[in-house]
Amino acid sequence: MMRRWTALLAPLLATACATLDTAPSAHLDSAAPGLRECAEWFRDLDARVDAAGVRDAQESRIPGFPYVRVSRLLASFRESAMRDEGALQALADRMQALDLAARAHESANLGGGSPLERARECGARLQAADLADPRLRVRLLERAAVPDDYSTASRVLGLYTITKWPFIAGVRDYQDSVRAAFRAERAPGAGVRVLRYGPPEAAPAPRAALATMIERASANPLGIPEPHGDALEALFAAHAPLFEIETGDVYDRPGALAWRTGEPVPVVDADAPVVYRMAAWTRYRGRALLQLVYTIWFSERPPVAPGDILAGRLDGVTWRVTLAPDGEPLVYDSMHPCGCYHLFFPTPRAVPVPAPGAAMEWMFAPQSLPRVADGARPVVRIATRTHYVEGVSLSQQAVATARYAFRAYDELRSLPRPEGGRASVFGPGHGLIAGTERAERFLFWPMGIPSAGAMRQWGHHATAFVGRRHFDDADLLEKRFVFDLP
Repeated sequence: MMRRWTALLAPLLATACATLDTAPSAHLDSAAPGLRECAEWFRDLDARVDAAGVRDAQESRIPGFPYVRVSRLLASFRESAMRDEGALQALADRMQALDLAARAHESANLGGGSPLERARECGARLQAADLADPRLRVRLLERAAVPDDYSTASRVLGLYTITKWPFIAGVRDYQDSVRAAFRAERAPGAGVRVLRYGPPEAAPAPRAALATMIERASANPLGIPEPHGDALEALFAAHAPLFEIETGDVYDRPGALAWRTGEPVPVVDADAPVVYRMAAWTRYRGRALLQLVYTIWFSERPPVAPGDILAGRLDGVTWRVTLAPDGEPLVYDSMHPCGCYHLFFPTPRAVPVPAPGAAMEWMFAPQSLPRVADGARPVVRIATRTHYVEGVSLSQQAVATARYAFRAYDELRSLPRPEGGRASVFGPGHGLIAGTERAERFLFWPMGIPSAGAMRQWGHHATAFVGRRHFDDADLLEKRFVFDLP
């Protein structure tokens, strides 16, 4: 019952977001024909993308600068870019790369040919002009921010103030129930068996080799460890979790997302166990640290009891490891793809920082882990039906009931449709998967929260009810832990 209550909390504020400022490019009125034509071309392309409803929401567009997009990580480098020319150029290049990646998915979903060469050429031309103009470069850095996924307007209505303290009590009860679940002996119920899903069989690379890969990948002006190719494959393989899932029916079997004829919501192919993976980053005292993110999807969260307002289409678990530069895990954390149930699992190399004041959702760690030995990997225990994470252990053995395949998380931004064409599983705007909203959204309609509990795209996971917090905040871990780094 308490978990049902707290599920109203984490996604409660996760649907509202600042409205995008659609300031036009400064070059639409340029006397230079090349700049003016490129600005007009971007304007027309964006109009077609928006009219077709295929805007990719993962990273934020920057008003007035149509050739770049920004993530919370890159936004954290703005101060450095203001002081250093090399950092400014590197940041602008990375923001342009984000835009090109998003436009690749948008153009695939739009159909009718790829505009990427023109986008690359025009983007380079506009970037050169903007960085050469002190006024425009300042404007670019000022606007390179990611709006949060909360609604300030909803909070100032007064309903937030009225309901805040009862919800804080609900958070306390929820945390107590989770701690009890982690301490309890886990015996599957009748008709439930435990299946362990492991990564493809391969001997993990030694940690010293992984550390070398991270170091080499960090040799860039911003110091962001960005391994590619075989190095990234080796890191994903070495840190891939084992998912130990209580399985009562098909809704507990993870699989690949796909479009099916007549289905408005993506379905899960449970005959193909899949883990979607991506690289991410956090900042710690000026250093960028590599994170590896693994997500599994289930077809639904079925009702636990009649009238269960948390039941709905699609469910999942996202598991993340934050690595030290020497390749050893510092801390793990997890959530559901709605931004719900954010849990932390620190090792001794991540010492928690006390919450400031009475912050209730500062950092909930129901379990700490020992240092992770070379070759060890986490075993994540997941409950049947609710898909709650209920325990984590470490294992030197990768023994599994079944093997999952790796797929890129980016695949979800453009999947083939059986009737032809392609479509993202995520919608424009807030990156919601339409049709996955839970029934509890109606309880909060007066607060302007129509999509509570919906599954969301990376970059849109607001994870706290009391306060503001996002899963991809660049300073999320820096504020909550003191890391032991080499």
